[in-house]
Amino acid sequence: MIKVMAEIGIDISNSRSKSIDVFQGEEFYYVVTLCDHAKKTCPFFPDSKEHLHKNFTDPAGIEGGEDKLLNIFRGVRDEIKDWIEKTFISPPLLSE
Repeated sequence: MIKVMAEIGIDISNSRSKSIDVFQGEEFYYVVTLCDHAKKTCPFFPDSKEHLHKNFTDPAGIEGGEDKLLNIFRGVRDEIKDWIEKTFISPPLLSE
């Protein structure tokens, strides 16, 4: 939800889903999937250096009132943020 991302200073109001065709011929270091459905259905990127997968609940499939949905989206948003920070920003140091 746009509102939930705006709460942490991220404006996605002009963002949209894109066809995979837009990325044909581009190289990616990381390919990241965030739910099991995406892992099964996303195309293969043979030139990527690393494919990472982490399953998160897809809040779009959950029904309920606005307050319930906002709280679920916030929870998933925060889980993804924590995972990104641990995986890409502050990865654990390797022991010598």
